[in-house]
Amino acid sequence: MNYLYENQNIPENLEIHIKDNKSLYPYFEMNFDGIKPKNRCGFLSIENENYFIIPKISNENEDNLNIFIYMILKAYDIKISNKDLANFDQTKFKYMEFFIRYFSDILFNELKRGIHKTYITKQENLKVLKGKYLLEKNFQNFYHMNIYCEFDEFSIDNELNRFFLYAIKIFKRYSTYSNLHKCEAVFDEVEYSHIDINRLRIKFDRLNHRFEKPFKIALKILKKLSPLVNNSDTKSFAFLFDMSEVFEKFIGNIYKEIDSNTSLQCEKNYGNLKLKPDIKTSNQIIDTKYKLVKNKKDLKTHDKYQMFTYGINFGIRNTMLLYPKHLLNVNEDLKLGINENLVRLKMKSIDLKCDDIGYENYIKEVNTRIREIK
Repeated sequence: MNYLYENQNIPENLEIHIKDNKSLYPYFEMNFDGIKPKNRCGFLSIENENYFIIPKISNENEDNLNIFIYMILKAYDIKISNKDLANFDQTKFKYMEFFIRYFSDILFNELKRGIHKTYITKQENLKVLKGKYLLEKNFQNFYHMNIYCEFDEFSIDNELNRFFLYAIKIFKRYSTYSNLHKCEAVFDEVEYSHIDINRLRIKFDRLNHRFEKPFKIALKILKKLSPLVNNSDTKSFAFLFDMSEVFEKFIGNIYKEIDSNTSLQCEKNYGNLKLKPDIKTSNQIIDTKYKLVKNKKDLKTHDKYQMFTYGINFGIRNTMLLYPKHLLNVNEDLKLGINENLVRLKMKSIDLKCDDIGYENYIKEVNTRIREIK
């Protein structure tokens, strides 16, 4: 297994593959010194060579990989036990396989309870009348022996199931997992079509809400997956995560365990001003910043304005910018405004480094560290 670090130059032999794949341009920073992942971590598979891009948290590659996986699991609310995680051998099958298996297992369990069906309107030329007689079409074909009619049919061939079939077809290129094939067999009467994941308009209600979780997992995989062009017959792809997003969701989900009133990405409109802080608890507003800072001198002016605006409009005058700890511990207290317009801003860092104590114990340890932040 080859390890690469975020925000550090990749080997020269990999640079040609990045340059040849425009889909990767947003994830990498290119300059005269070389090419480096731009706050992106995850998995690269290029011509049968596998590379992990990992965050620089510990001095040990394996520790950094485990911490990254733990953060992913918590950030995206993937339920898994230490035992199941221990059975996942990263060197035995590809990193993305883990997510595909998780999706397949959840979807297959729901399909065993019954496939989702909806009423769809169909028009067909039949021997006998079914549903509504289509007057205009029948007059246009007056001497035709069949009858043009329109009817509603309770069918599995609906938008949600077409999405699942589309996702399964793509995942089969990278996995031979048995449950993935079993899921595909269930959708044998669903028409396959290409799905634009950026234009999905699927709504969930009491009839299909049990499929919402596998839908979100599949959508997340598809958005993170980038097939790559190469000069051989091997499958090359990138499966990368934005660490700013991972860090925000990871910290946010732990805060939800600490304070049941915590809300994430709480959007509110104040006149023409739309505000959406990362984390809002009972008595504090927190914005996560996945970047290297040393002290308040590194604090951007627009960050101060942002936190002041949050504090005034949400009526919560205790705010915090939370960073991952790098070489230095960030611990600053600032005052924004005066008198009745005073907003207190803390700059704090959270140490994500921890001995390999397993997923569940790692989450408990980070939970404790967050509670200790004053």
